[in-house]
Formats: sequence, structure tokens, C-alpha cells
Amino acid sequence: MPGRRMGIMKRNHSTLLLLGTLLLPPAASAAGPNAAEDRDASASRTLAPYFSVSGNPAGPGLGLVKTNVAVQVTGTLADVVVEQIYTNRGTAPIEAEYVFPASTRAAVHGMEMKVGERRISAVIQEKAKAAAIYAAAKSEKKTAALLEQKRPNVFRMQVANIAPGDTVAVTLHYSETVSSTARVYEFVFPTVVGPRYSVTPVDSPEGKADAWVGNPYLNPARPAGSDPDAAAAPQAPEFAINVRVRAGMPVQSMACPTHETDISYPDAGTTTLALKPGTAATAGNRDFVLRYQLADRKVSSGLLLHRGEKENFFWLTMQPPARIAPTDIPPREYLFIVDVSGSMNGFPLDTAKNLMRGLIGGMGPADSFNVMLFAGAANVLSPNPLPADAANLQRALDLIDGQGAGGGTNLLPALEKAFALPGDENRSRSIVLITDGFVDCERKSFEIVRKGLGKANFFAFGIGSSVNRFLIEGLARAGRGEPFVVLDQAACAPAAKRFKEYIDAPVLTDVKVEFDGVETSAMEPWSVPDVFAERPVELFGKWSGEPRGKIRVSGIAGREPVSFEFDLATAAAQGTDNPALATLWARQRVQRLGDDFELDHGNGDIKNEITALGLNYHLLTEFTSFVAVDETPRPELADARHVTQPLPLPQGVSPTAVGGGTAGTVPEPGGLLLILIAAIAVLSGRVRPRTY
Repeated sequence: MPGRRMGIMKRNHSTLLLLGTLLLPPAASAAGPNAAEDRDASASRTLAPYFSVSGNPAGPGLGLVKTNVAVQVTGTLADVVVEQIYTNRGTAPIEAEYVFPASTRAAVHGMEMKVGERRISAVIQEKAKAAAIYAAAKSEKKTAALLEQKRPNVFRMQVANIAPGDTVAVTLHYSETVSSTARVYEFVFPTVVGPRYSVTPVDSPEGKADAWVGNPYLNPARPAGSDPDAAAAPQAPEFAINVRVRAGMPVQSMACPTHETDISYPDAGTTTLALKPGTAATAGNRDFVLRYQLADRKVSSGLLLHRGEKENFFWLTMQPPARIAPTDIPPREYLFIVDVSGSMNGFPLDTAKNLMRGLIGGMGPADSFNVMLFAGAANVLSPNPLPADAANLQRALDLIDGQGAGGGTNLLPALEKAFALPGDENRSRSIVLITDGFVDCERKSFEIVRKGLGKANFFAFGIGSSVNRFLIEGLARAGRGEPFVVLDQAACAPAAKRFKEYIDAPVLTDVKVEFDGVETSAMEPWSVPDVFAERPVELFGKWSGEPRGKIRVSGIAGREPVSFEFDLATAAAQGTDNPALATLWARQRVQRLGDDFELDHGNGDIKNEITALGLNYHLLTEFTSFVAVDETPRPELADARHVTQPLPLPQGVSPTAVGGGTAGTVPEPGGLLLILIAAIAVLSGRVRPRTY
């Protein structure tokens, strides 16, 4: 009977999906010539789900053709230059729009535009002013570029008045720190923004601000060359990256688990890496991940100083002691929340299931647990935590193994339900989220987790090749837990093992920072949570006066107190000319203030502070943008046609994430909600709701 009931449910689920597809009107392509009118006509619908592009919606005038990335790692600082090359291959002027990702650690502090042989340095402006400058330049038939931050890890570039035959190159410059975990350094360069599930109405203020969420995606079922109009069909832009590492000591090993690369060692202290020839055309659909170890397996701890004209900055990195195996592990309670929405179909859900087997298998007999599956709704295995005995573990595994993927990614109700579930007051509780993170409600989810602090630690596992790291890292930060990114099946078992180690034996607890004989201020982060991973503690801040005195970091390792001291005079002897520290400090502060801004419901003082940081430190933020204008007018140009660069679907993501891969369809328009509800009601009269 259970198997028969499952078959009935699957058949009716398919019926609902088919009914929903048949009822839907075609959606407008954002790249079409009448995109603005089409958007106005459909303003009552929501931003998502999304639509995919097949055929020739944008014509031969499509903008972005290649992205070149040059990375220079010196010590533990990365200097990154990203060049985007836009070419108008059509016969009419275009305005190109491109949504692209960045590292969550990136501090973008420079932009330059090159038109022909002319180079124009961008200026940082308050966001509305930058947009006005760009709009004016566009109307005056000048070539211009506008860079805006939509999320800390999602940017939008607009380039106006690209004449037929023109090539416009826009170069971004950013810095970030390269940290290590278990003495392995990792540098990540995201290449594509994954689709975002959203229920925000298009015509709402939030919908207008987040219109980028509706960006089109190329249909993976129609590879390059398969279109009858191949010369005009949209193609994924090429992607190339070159990395040069000077870590201060020889590199013992280096590997790129995500791309085929060539690695060379020009001298004892330098390692270089580049994509293998012939791979650029298919390299831009997944995160580029580089990992390396140093020859003596050490991780640098130390203090770096910068003395500026008006302000001085410090950056402290402290490698915590090695993990100590616990002798007495108290019983724990786990709540596993698993995303089973449409974007998890196929590879991501299979990977999540494999990960769950490892996580559940790592529990002890004295532990208790529960499992929640969520998509459009959230369902739990049990109303109360279950003992982690063999029968209950098998029950959970059967539930997970029998689960398919489909529906929206309603994360917020799932989180609220998770924190509301009853728990065992005598056990330490940990909530574990497993998702690809393809949502647009990141900061609202942070708020839910912050409000739940004291009830549980929060750990987030990102699944897939192009995870929304802003969500995964932000949730872990809000919940004082740890983020994990699982790229593939092979990473599941090691990730589950690391999670068990983190829970059982934190590396450093009760962390305190003290200053002796030195005046400091504006430390970021303002407090240091328990350290779960063998990852350096990083502190940014300002100092004044002469470089003397000490910074002391203390805590509990295992059951023993430990303390580490850093002397400013010793650090100053190594030099005080490190201007990147100012930008990196500002980026850290903006990140914290950005979370506070959402949690404080748009506090105007916080917005003003973020804006001032962006302007003062020449930094891209939510409220500041870069704008570059070529002042040479081109009166011969006709009005430019707006084209939106379609993105490749992230590797491993099913077309169901963008409406089943059917060109020009949107699975959930708001105007048909009542019809769908009626259909569900008819079917619910024939099928009993599934319970766990």
C-alpha cells in the first residue's frame, strides 16, 4: 500500500505540473525590443519563477562576449582584476545589461571603461546620482557604464550606446583576503548568478529594485550550434582566468577541483595557474575554486599595519590551536532542514541525499533528531525530536530517499517553523539547513536566525556548483555556526565528517580580545563567536598614536585556557604601507551594517553610514555605484535597443529551476492563482494529503 500511495501522489503531482503549464500565458523576453511594454503589461505577476531563453530573443546585438580574470595572491591578500568585453555584432546601437556574481569577501574599489583607445576611470557616487548621470549620458548618445550592487555577491553592469562594430571593455578591480581551513587555502571566483526564487510582485517597490531576479537563462537543451539561426542565437560568454600565487613560502600542492587547468612553477616562491586551452567557452557556468597548501603546512598568524594620512588600520590573523578530541560528548539534538524545491532537481538533490546519509549516520545513540523537507510548504518527519536509534534513522533515510524535487523555495516559512518546533531543553540543539540557496530573501532569513539565537546553533550547507554563498555564509554568521559548500558527491562524506567534528569539539570557545597600551577603535567583527573550524580568526580595526602596545586574543581550547599576543612595534618594523587594509576594513563594516539595516527595517542612520563608507573608501555598496562616461557624444547614433545578457544555467541545475526549460513560460503567474487553487482542491478530494 505505501508504494501504491506514493505512485498516486507522483501521478497527481505530475498532473498539477502539467495543468499549471497548460494554463500559463507566454512570458515576455526581457531582451526583446518591446521589453518595457511587456513588463508593464505583466506587472501584476511575481518576479519568479523564471523564464529561459531559446532561439533568438536578442538578435545579433547581444553584448558580453568574454570575461578575463587576473588574480595576484600575495601572502593572504588577493588582488583581482576582472575585464568584461562587450561587442555589438548587430546593425543597431545597443545598451547591454549583464548580471554577474562576485565573492562575498570582495571589496570592489575601482572601475575603468575603455572605448576604442580612450580610457575613462569611473567615479563612485551615491546610487541615485550615479543612475542619473548614466541616464543623462545615455540620452546624450554618449557611451557610459554603470555598476550597481544588487546583493553583496551579485552585481549588475549596464553599458549604454555600444555602436555597431564597437568593442567596449569594462575593468573591475577588487581585493579580498584568502583564508584557510584545516591549513588548506581556498580562493573562489564565482562565474554565474544562479536563478532566484521570489514571490515579490513585479510592480512593488521591492520588485522594481530586484528586477534583476527575472534575468533570462540559456536553455541547456539547445547547445550552441543547434539553433537554426545559429549566427544570431545567444551564446554563453567565454571565461578565462589566470592566477599567480606568491604565498611567502613554497607551495606544496595546488589543485582546482572545478575546472581543467595547467599549473606551473616559474620559481621557488611562485605558482601560476590558467584554464586549459579550449575550455573557455564552457568554463563560465560554475564557481572557480582553487585550493593549495604551503610546503611546511603552516598557516600564517600575524599582524599587518597601515599608516594613512588620516587613519591607521590593522589586520590581525590568528591561527587557533589544533582541534582537541573531546573526552565527554554531551547528548545533542539535530534538526535537519532539506530543500526539495525545483532547482534542487537531479544532481543537487542527489548530492543532498548523500550528504544527509552521512550526517544522520554520524549521530550517537544518545542524540535525538528531526527532519524537515521544504519547497512550497514545510513538512516534518515527527512533531517532536526522535531518539537516534536504528529504527528512526532508517525511517528518516527512507523519507529522504523517496523524495523528489519540485515547487518553489519558500525558505522563510520553513525557518520560522523550524525555530518554533519543540525541542529538548536538556540538549544542545543544532539546526542544519541544506539548500542551493537560490532565493532572494537572504537578509530576511538572517533576521529569523538572529531572533532564534539562544535556541540553537545554525549550520548551513550549500549544495551545487554555483551556490548562493551570501545566503549560506550569512545564515551561518547570523546563527554563530559554520558554512559549508558541497560542490559534488565526492565532497559529501568529508563534509559530514567535518560537521561532526565541529559540533563535538569546537576549536576555540569563549574568545576575548584585549588591547594593552594601544588605542584602537571600530573593530570588525565587534565580537568573535566560538571557532568551530581550524580557520584563522580575522580582526580588522583602526589604531591611533604610535605603533606600540599589544593585542591579546584568549579563549578555551578543549578544557585549557590559551592566549596569543601580537606586538604592534614588531609588526611596524615589517612596514606600515598596506593601503588595501582600509578598503578591506570598510568592506567588513559594510557587511555588518548591511545586515543591521535590514534587521532594523531600513534605519536611515545605518543607510547614511553605509553610503558614507562607500564614498569615503571608493567602495561599491548597496547605496553607492560606479559610473563612467565617455564625454565624446555620438549624435549619429539612433536610440539604443536594450538587451539583457542571458546567463548559462549553473552546472548541475535542472531547467525546472527556470520553468522547466520551456522558452517563454513562467510557471506561477499571480493572475492564475485561483485557478490553480481550484485545481488543487479538485485533486485533494481524490487524494489524501501525505503526512510523515
